Amino acid sequence: MSQPSAPTPDSTSRPAAASGADSGNPWAGGGTLFAGFLLLVDGVLGVIKGVAGIATNDVYAAVNDYVFKFNVTTWGWIHLILGVVLIFVGWGILKGATWARAVGIALVSLNLIANFMWLPYTPIWAIVTIAIDVFIIWALCTDRSDPAV
Repeated sequence: MSQPSAPTPDSTSRPAAASGADSGNPWAGGGTLFAGFLLLVDGVLGVIKGVAGIATNDVYAAVNDYVFKFNVTTWGWIHLILGVVLIFVGWGILKGATWARAVGIALVSLNLIANFMWLPYTPIWAIVTIAIDVFIIWALCTDRSDPAV
């Protein structure tokens, strides 16, 4: 009769949450919560950009020859609508809605593209928004805490 061997460090059982098997990347899990808040902030900033563009055409730099040149009022409406929808999706992520992650990735991608085209008007603000959007996309794509998604 052989004696049972002592458990090795690799064979000890750990809770699933501690091992990361079911919770996904722990950085991404916390990042998803942060991404929800950033979506709210990004949406509010979009609303502010939109209202400023709609209210007056002089608030942003004049762009003479640019491929994606729209009237500043048109850009204002684009940012306002995207901002309102981003606030809604950010709230959905914070509430844990299953639809919000996929919709968030799609809408933040559109927001990133819109801000890339917005670069000549407000370069620093657009670059900051693009950086926020890249983090949000990363956090929403890497979180695997919900196996249904």
